[in-house]
Amino acid sequence: MANLRVFTTRSTVSLSPGQGFPAYMRIAIVINTSWNIYNFRMSLLQALLAEGHEVVAIAPEDSYSHKLVEAGCRFVPVRMAKGTNPFEDALLTWRLFYTYRQVRPDVVLHYTIKPNIYGSLAAHLAGIPSINNVSGLGTVFITKDYISNIALKLYRAAFRYPAKVFFQNQDDRKLFLKHGLVKAAITEVLPGSGIDVQKFVPNATFQRHQPFTFLMIARVLYDKGVKEYVEASWMVKARFPEVRCQLLGRVDERSRSGIKQQQLEEWIATGAIEYLGKTDDVTTVIVQADCVVLPSYREGTPRTLLEAAAMGKPLIASNVPGCREVVEQGVNGYLCRVRHAADLADKMMQLLQLEDGQLQQMGQASRRIAEEKFDDRLVIARYLQAIKEVTKDKG
Repeated sequence: MANLRVFTTRSTVSLSPGQGFPAYMRIAIVINTSWNIYNFRMSLLQALLAEGHEVVAIAPEDSYSHKLVEAGCRFVPVRMAKGTNPFEDALLTWRLFYTYRQVRPDVVLHYTIKPNIYGSLAAHLAGIPSINNVSGLGTVFITKDYISNIALKLYRAAFRYPAKVFFQNQDDRKLFLKHGLVKAAITEVLPGSGIDVQKFVPNATFQRHQPFTFLMIARVLYDKGVKEYVEASWMVKARFPEVRCQLLGRVDERSRSGIKQQQLEEWIATGAIEYLGKTDDVTTVIVQADCVVLPSYREGTPRTLLEAAAMGKPLIASNVPGCREVVEQGVNGYLCRVRHAADLADKMMQLLQLEDGQLQQMGQASRRIAEEKFDDRLVIARYLQAIKEVTKDKG
Protein backbone atom coordinates (compact mmCIF):
# COMPACT_ATOMS: atom_id res chain seq x y z
CA MET A 1 0.00 0.00 0.00
CA ALA A 2 1.23 3.51 -0.79
CA ASN A 3 2.19 5.85 2.00
CA LEU A 4 -0.63 7.66 3.74
CA ARG A 5 -1.61 11.01 2.33
CA VAL A 6 -1.89 13.43 5.22
CA PHE A 7 -3.28 16.94 4.94
CA THR A 8 -2.42 19.40 7.68
CA THR A 9 -2.16 23.05 8.56
CA ARG A 10 -0.56 24.77 11.51
CA SER A 11 -2.87 25.05 14.50
CA THR A 12 -2.98 28.40 16.27
CA VAL A 13 -4.07 27.00 19.63
CA SER A 14 -1.71 27.14 22.58
CA LEU A 15 -0.21 23.86 23.73
CA SER A 16 -1.19 23.69 27.36
CA PRO A 17 -2.25 20.73 29.47
CA GLY A 18 -5.86 20.83 30.60
CA GLN A 19 -8.22 18.97 32.85
CA GLY A 20 -5.54 16.55 33.98
CA PHE A 21 -4.52 15.42 30.48
CA PRO A 22 -0.97 14.64 29.52
CA ALA A 23 0.61 17.77 28.03
CA TYR A 24 0.06 16.44 24.51
CA MET A 25 -1.95 13.68 22.91
CA ARG A 26 -2.79 12.65 19.39
CA ILE A 27 -6.52 11.94 19.12
CA ALA A 28 -8.09 10.36 16.04
CA ILE A 29 -11.72 10.95 15.06
CA VAL A 30 -13.03 8.34 12.61
CA ILE A 31 -16.38 8.75 10.81
CA ASN A 32 -17.86 7.61 7.50
CA THR A 33 -17.68 11.09 5.88
CA SER A 34 -15.72 14.30 6.36
CA TRP A 35 -19.07 16.07 6.01
CA ASN A 36 -20.25 14.28 9.14
CA ILE A 37 -17.24 15.40 11.17
CA TYR A 38 -17.57 18.99 10.00
CA ASN A 39 -21.30 19.26 10.61
CA PHE A 40 -21.72 17.22 13.80
CA ARG A 41 -18.38 17.02 15.62
CA MET A 42 -16.69 20.38 15.14
CA SER A 43 -17.41 21.58 18.69
CA LEU A 44 -15.63 18.54 20.13
CA LEU A 45 -12.81 18.86 17.62
CA GLN A 46 -12.29 22.52 18.49
CA ALA A 47 -12.35 21.75 22.23
CA LEU A 48 -9.65 19.11 21.80
CA LEU A 49 -7.52 21.52 19.78
CA ALA A 50 -8.02 24.17 22.45
CA GLU A 51 -6.71 21.70 25.04
CA GLY A 52 -3.47 21.58 23.05
CA HIS A 53 -3.88 18.17 21.45
CA GLU A 54 -3.33 17.07 17.89
CA VAL A 55 -6.56 15.95 16.22
CA VAL A 56 -6.40 13.58 13.26
CA ALA A 57 -9.59 13.29 11.20
CA ILE A 58 -9.80 9.92 9.44
CA ALA A 59 -12.59 9.59 6.87
CA PRO A 60 -13.24 9.27 3.15
CA GLU A 61 -12.10 12.39 1.35
CA ASP A 62 -14.90 14.70 0.20
CA SER A 63 -15.54 18.41 -0.31
CA TYR A 64 -15.44 19.03 3.46
CA SER A 65 -12.03 17.47 4.09
CA HIS A 66 -10.16 20.71 3.45
CA LYS A 67 -12.39 22.50 5.96
CA LEU A 68 -11.16 20.14 8.66
CA VAL A 69 -7.60 21.04 7.74
CA GLU A 70 -8.46 24.74 7.83
CA ALA A 71 -9.88 24.20 11.34
CA GLY A 72 -6.50 22.89 12.52
CA CYS A 73 -6.71 19.10 12.03
CA ARG A 74 -4.57 16.65 10.21
CA PHE A 75 -6.66 14.79 7.67
CA VAL A 76 -5.96 11.22 6.60
CA PRO A 77 -8.24 9.83 3.86
CA VAL A 78 -9.49 6.27 4.17
CA ARG A 79 -11.89 4.73 1.68
CA MET A 80 -15.09 3.23 3.12
CA ALA A 81 -17.36 1.52 0.62
CA LYS A 82 -21.09 1.82 1.13
CA GLY A 83 -23.24 -1.26 1.47
CA THR A 84 -22.45 -4.66 2.93
CA ASN A 85 -19.69 -6.50 1.15
CA PRO A 86 -17.64 -8.96 3.26
CA PHE A 87 -14.53 -8.55 1.09
CA GLU A 88 -14.69 -4.74 1.19
CA ASP A 89 -15.36 -4.76 4.93
CA ALA A 90 -12.38 -7.03 5.57
CA LEU A 91 -10.25 -4.63 3.54
CA LEU A 92 -11.60 -1.71 5.59
CA THR A 93 -10.47 -3.39 8.81
CA TRP A 94 -7.01 -3.80 7.32
CA ARG A 95 -6.94 -0.21 5.96
CA LEU A 96 -7.89 1.20 9.36
CA PHE A 97 -5.32 -1.02 11.11
CA TYR A 98 -2.64 0.19 8.70
CA THR A 99 -3.73 3.80 9.23
CA TYR A 100 -3.70 3.49 13.02
CA ARG A 101 -0.24 1.92 12.98
CA GLN A 102 1.04 4.78 10.82
CA VAL A 103 -0.73 7.65 12.63
CA ARG A 104 -0.18 6.15 16.11
CA PRO A 105 -2.94 8.01 17.98
CA ASP A 106 -3.17 7.78 21.77
CA VAL A 107 -6.92 7.15 21.50
CA VAL A 108 -9.43 6.69 18.68
CA LEU A 109 -12.98 8.07 18.72
CA HIS A 110 -15.30 6.06 16.45
CA TYR A 111 -18.67 7.19 15.07
CA THR A 112 -21.15 5.61 12.63
CA ILE A 113 -21.60 1.91 11.99
CA LYS A 114 -18.54 0.87 9.97
CA PRO A 115 -15.95 2.76 12.04
CA ASN A 116 -17.62 1.47 15.21
CA ILE A 117 -17.36 -2.14 14.06
CA TYR A 118 -14.28 -2.37 11.86
CA GLY A 119 -12.45 0.48 13.57
CA SER A 120 -12.85 -1.25 16.93
CA LEU A 121 -11.28 -4.41 15.54
CA ALA A 122 -8.47 -2.43 13.92
CA ALA A 123 -7.76 -0.39 17.06
CA HIS A 124 -7.63 -3.57 19.13
CA LEU A 125 -5.16 -5.16 16.73
CA ALA A 126 -3.08 -1.97 16.80
CA GLY A 127 -3.12 -1.84 20.60
CA ILE A 128 -4.86 1.55 20.78
CA PRO A 129 -7.75 2.31 23.18
CA SER A 130 -10.99 3.35 21.49
CA ILE A 131 -14.22 5.11 22.42
CA ASN A 132 -17.31 4.33 20.33
CA ASN A 133 -20.46 6.38 19.85
CA VAL A 134 -23.65 4.63 18.73
CA SER A 135 -25.43 7.59 17.20
CA GLY A 136 -28.35 5.60 15.81
CA LEU A 137 -29.03 2.05 14.77
CA GLY A 138 -29.90 2.76 11.16
CA THR A 139 -31.86 -0.13 9.68
CA VAL A 140 -30.26 -2.81 11.85
CA PHE A 141 -33.18 -3.00 14.28
CA ILE A 142 -35.79 -1.67 11.84
CA THR A 143 -35.44 -4.04 8.88
CA LYS A 144 -35.16 -7.63 10.06
CA ASP A 145 -33.27 -9.60 7.42
CA TYR A 146 -30.02 -11.49 6.95
CA ILE A 147 -28.04 -8.25 6.77
CA SER A 148 -29.33 -7.12 10.16
CA ASN A 149 -28.48 -10.56 11.59
CA ILE A 150 -24.94 -10.24 10.28
CA ALA A 151 -24.70 -6.73 11.75
CA LEU A 152 -25.71 -8.01 15.18
CA LYS A 153 -22.99 -10.66 15.06
CA LEU A 154 -20.44 -8.07 13.99
CA TYR A 155 -21.43 -5.70 16.79
CA ARG A 156 -21.12 -8.54 19.30
CA ALA A 157 -17.63 -9.44 18.04
CA ALA A 158 -16.31 -5.87 17.75
CA PHE A 159 -17.80 -4.32 20.89
CA ARG A 160 -15.70 -6.57 23.13
CA TYR A 161 -12.79 -4.22 22.53
CA PRO A 162 -13.68 -0.50 23.05
CA ALA A 163 -12.79 1.04 26.40
CA LYS A 164 -16.04 3.06 26.38
CA VAL A 165 -19.27 2.98 24.36
CA PHE A 166 -21.53 6.03 24.36
CA PHE A 167 -25.19 5.76 23.34
CA GLN A 168 -27.48 8.64 22.48
CA ASN A 169 -30.56 7.31 24.26
CA GLN A 170 -31.42 4.70 26.88
CA ASP A 171 -33.51 2.61 24.47
CA ASP A 172 -30.52 1.89 22.23
CA ARG A 173 -28.30 1.09 25.22
CA LYS A 174 -30.89 -1.31 26.64
CA LEU A 175 -31.31 -2.98 23.26
CA PHE A 176 -27.57 -3.62 22.96
CA LEU A 177 -27.49 -5.03 26.49
CA LYS A 178 -30.55 -7.20 25.84
CA HIS A 179 -28.86 -8.75 22.80
CA GLY A 180 -25.58 -9.18 24.68
CA LEU A 181 -23.68 -6.94 22.28
CA VAL A 182 -21.72 -4.96 24.89
CA LYS A 183 -20.82 -5.06 28.57
CA ALA A 184 -22.90 -2.71 30.70
CA ALA A 185 -19.87 -1.47 32.65
CA ILE A 186 -18.37 0.34 29.66
CA THR A 187 -21.61 1.98 28.47
CA GLU A 188 -23.01 5.43 29.09
CA VAL A 189 -25.72 7.63 27.62
CA LEU A 190 -24.96 11.09 26.22
CA PRO A 191 -27.49 13.69 25.02
CA GLY A 192 -26.75 13.03 21.37
CA SER A 193 -23.98 15.08 19.81
CA GLY A 194 -25.33 18.08 21.68
CA ILE A 195 -26.10 21.43 20.12
CA ASP A 196 -24.26 24.74 20.15
CA VAL A 197 -26.89 26.92 21.83
CA GLN A 198 -24.82 30.03 21.04
CA LYS A 199 -24.92 29.30 17.31
CA PHE A 200 -28.51 28.08 17.04
CA VAL A 201 -30.67 30.79 18.59
CA PRO A 202 -34.32 31.87 18.28
CA ASN A 203 -35.48 35.05 16.59
CA ALA A 204 -35.59 38.03 18.93
CA THR A 205 -39.35 38.30 18.38
CA PHE A 206 -41.99 35.62 17.78
CA GLN A 207 -43.37 35.46 14.25
CA ARG A 208 -46.12 33.25 12.84
CA HIS A 209 -45.54 32.87 9.15
CA GLN A 210 -48.15 33.36 6.47
CA PRO A 211 -48.76 30.80 5.17
CA PHE A 212 -48.04 28.47 8.08
CA THR A 213 -44.95 26.38 7.23
CA PHE A 214 -44.01 22.84 8.23
CA LEU A 215 -40.44 21.72 7.59
CA MET A 216 -38.95 18.24 7.59
CA ILE A 217 -35.13 18.02 7.59
CA ALA A 218 -33.75 14.57 6.80
CA ARG A 219 -32.08 12.43 4.19
CA VAL A 220 -34.71 11.27 1.72
CA LEU A 221 -35.15 7.79 3.19
CA TYR A 222 -38.20 5.66 3.94
CA ASP A 223 -36.83 5.05 7.46
CA LYS A 224 -36.93 8.78 8.13
CA GLY A 225 -40.69 8.76 7.52
CA VAL A 226 -40.61 10.75 4.29
CA LYS A 227 -43.44 8.73 2.75
CA GLU A 228 -45.64 9.31 5.82
CA TYR A 229 -44.78 13.01 5.75
CA VAL A 230 -45.87 13.27 2.11
CA GLU A 231 -49.13 11.46 2.82
CA ALA A 232 -49.80 13.55 5.93
CA SER A 233 -49.07 16.73 4.00
CA TRP A 234 -51.75 15.78 1.48
CA MET A 235 -54.27 15.31 4.29
CA VAL A 236 -53.36 18.64 5.90
CA LYS A 237 -53.53 20.53 2.62
CA ALA A 238 -56.92 19.02 1.85
CA ARG A 239 -58.30 21.00 4.81
CA PHE A 240 -55.80 23.88 4.85
CA PRO A 241 -54.69 24.32 1.22
CA GLU A 242 -52.60 27.41 1.99
CA VAL A 243 -50.25 25.52 4.34
CA ARG A 244 -46.70 24.88 3.12
CA CYS A 245 -45.04 21.51 3.74
CA GLN A 246 -41.34 21.55 2.95
CA LEU A 247 -38.64 18.86 2.80
CA LEU A 248 -34.94 19.63 3.12
CA GLY A 249 -32.27 16.94 2.71
CA ARG A 250 -30.21 15.02 0.22
CA VAL A 251 -31.39 12.10 -1.86
CA ASP A 252 -29.50 8.90 -1.03
CA GLU A 253 -30.59 6.23 -3.50
CA ARG A 254 -27.72 3.91 -2.51
CA SER A 255 -29.01 3.51 1.03
CA ARG A 256 -30.99 0.36 1.85
CA SER A 257 -33.84 2.70 2.77
CA GLY A 258 -33.24 5.23 -0.01
CA ILE A 259 -36.13 6.76 -1.96
CA LYS A 260 -35.58 6.98 -5.69
CA GLN A 261 -35.28 10.40 -7.29
CA GLN A 262 -38.16 9.51 -9.64
CA GLN A 263 -40.44 8.74 -6.70
CA LEU A 264 -39.53 12.03 -5.03
CA GLU A 265 -40.25 13.94 -8.23
CA GLU A 266 -43.67 12.28 -8.50
CA TRP A 267 -44.52 13.38 -4.97
CA ILE A 268 -43.35 16.92 -5.71
CA ALA A 269 -45.48 17.00 -8.86
CA THR A 270 -48.62 16.32 -6.82
CA GLY A 271 -48.08 19.50 -4.83
CA ALA A 272 -48.02 17.71 -1.48
CA ILE A 273 -44.56 18.97 -0.60
CA GLU A 274 -41.96 21.50 -1.68
CA TYR A 275 -38.50 20.00 -1.99
CA LEU A 276 -35.73 22.40 -0.97
CA GLY A 277 -32.74 20.23 -1.90
CA LYS A 278 -29.83 20.38 0.53
CA THR A 279 -27.93 23.21 2.18
CA ASP A 280 -25.00 23.89 4.51
CA ASP A 281 -26.87 26.82 6.04
CA VAL A 282 -29.77 25.06 7.72
CA THR A 283 -30.47 27.94 10.12
CA THR A 284 -31.74 30.17 7.33
CA VAL A 285 -34.32 27.51 6.45
CA ILE A 286 -35.37 26.68 10.01
CA VAL A 287 -35.94 30.34 10.85
CA GLN A 288 -38.62 30.53 8.14
CA ALA A 289 -40.55 27.52 9.48
CA ASP A 290 -43.29 27.44 12.12
CA CYS A 291 -42.80 23.79 13.05
CA VAL A 292 -40.15 21.15 12.35
CA VAL A 293 -41.38 17.59 11.72
CA LEU A 294 -39.52 14.27 11.92
CA PRO A 295 -41.70 11.12 11.60
CA SER A 296 -38.65 8.82 11.73
CA TYR A 297 -38.86 5.10 12.52
CA ARG A 298 -35.95 5.27 14.98
CA GLU A 299 -33.16 7.72 15.88
CA GLY A 300 -30.15 8.16 18.11
CA THR A 301 -30.81 11.74 19.13
CA PRO A 302 -31.78 13.56 15.93
CA ARG A 303 -29.60 16.55 15.23
CA THR A 304 -32.31 18.27 13.20
CA LEU A 305 -34.69 18.31 16.16
CA LEU A 306 -31.94 19.68 18.41
CA GLU A 307 -31.20 22.47 15.94
CA ALA A 308 -34.88 23.36 15.66
CA ALA A 309 -35.38 23.20 19.43
CA ALA A 310 -32.42 25.50 20.04
CA MET A 311 -33.96 27.95 17.56
CA GLY A 312 -37.21 27.93 19.52
CA LYS A 313 -39.40 25.94 17.13
CA PRO A 314 -42.31 23.67 18.09
CA LEU A 315 -41.67 20.05 17.07
CA ILE A 316 -43.63 17.03 15.86
CA ALA A 317 -41.92 13.66 15.83
CA SER A 318 -42.60 9.94 16.04
CA ASN A 319 -42.95 8.43 19.50
CA VAL A 320 -39.78 6.35 19.06
CA PRO A 321 -36.34 6.13 20.69
CA GLY A 322 -34.33 9.27 20.11
CA CYS A 323 -37.24 11.51 19.13
CA ARG A 324 -39.09 11.28 22.42
CA GLU A 325 -35.96 12.44 24.24
CA VAL A 326 -36.32 15.82 22.51
CA VAL A 327 -40.10 16.19 22.16
CA GLU A 328 -42.20 16.39 25.32
CA GLN A 329 -45.84 15.72 24.48
CA GLY A 330 -47.90 18.91 24.74
CA VAL A 331 -44.95 20.89 26.09
CA ASN A 332 -42.77 21.73 23.09
CA GLY A 333 -44.73 19.81 20.49
CA TYR A 334 -46.48 16.52 19.77
CA LEU A 335 -45.48 12.88 19.41
CA CYS A 336 -47.26 10.86 16.73
CA ARG A 337 -47.60 7.15 16.08
CA VAL A 338 -44.76 5.72 14.04
CA ARG A 339 -45.50 4.79 10.39
CA HIS A 340 -48.93 6.39 10.71
CA ALA A 341 -49.57 9.23 8.25
CA ALA A 342 -53.09 9.94 9.52
CA ASP A 343 -51.91 10.45 13.09
CA LEU A 344 -49.06 12.65 11.88
CA ALA A 345 -51.56 14.74 9.89
CA ASP A 346 -53.77 15.03 12.97
CA LYS A 347 -50.86 16.34 15.05
CA MET A 348 -49.88 18.78 12.32
CA MET A 349 -53.42 20.16 12.17
CA GLN A 350 -53.61 20.40 15.95
CA LEU A 351 -50.46 22.47 16.02
CA LEU A 352 -51.26 24.82 13.17
CA GLN A 353 -54.60 25.68 14.83
CA LEU A 354 -52.94 26.76 18.08
CA GLU A 355 -53.19 30.42 19.00
CA ASP A 356 -50.06 32.52 18.64
CA GLY A 357 -49.46 32.58 22.38
CA GLN A 358 -49.62 28.78 22.63
CA LEU A 359 -47.31 28.38 19.66
CA GLN A 360 -44.85 30.82 21.20
CA GLN A 361 -44.89 28.95 24.52
CA MET A 362 -44.06 25.69 22.76
CA GLY A 363 -41.14 27.34 21.02
CA GLN A 364 -39.86 28.74 24.30
CA ALA A 365 -40.14 25.28 25.86
CA SER A 366 -38.06 23.85 22.99
CA ARG A 367 -35.34 26.40 23.64
CA ARG A 368 -35.36 25.63 27.37
CA ILE A 369 -35.05 21.88 26.71
CA ALA A 370 -32.13 22.49 24.33
CA GLU A 371 -30.32 24.60 26.90
CA GLU A 372 -30.94 22.34 29.89
CA LYS A 373 -30.52 18.89 28.34
CA PHE A 374 -28.60 19.16 25.08
CA ASP A 375 -25.99 21.92 25.35
CA ASP A 376 -22.98 20.47 23.55
CA ARG A 377 -20.71 21.63 26.38
CA LEU A 378 -22.17 18.76 28.43
CA VAL A 379 -21.15 16.28 25.73
CA ILE A 380 -17.69 17.78 25.31
CA ALA A 381 -17.00 17.69 29.06
CA ARG A 382 -17.92 14.00 29.22
CA TYR A 383 -15.71 13.18 26.23
CA LEU A 384 -12.76 15.00 27.79
CA GLN A 385 -13.25 13.00 30.97
CA ALA A 386 -13.61 9.70 29.10
CA ILE A 387 -10.44 10.35 27.09
CA LYS A 388 -8.61 11.07 30.34
CA GLU A 389 -9.89 7.81 31.84
CA VAL A 390 -8.98 5.52 28.93
CA THR A 391 -5.52 7.07 28.46
CA LYS A 392 -4.59 7.37 32.14
CA ASP A 393 -1.68 4.94 31.74
CA LYS A 394 -0.16 7.27 29.15
CA GLY A 395 0.11 10.20 31.55
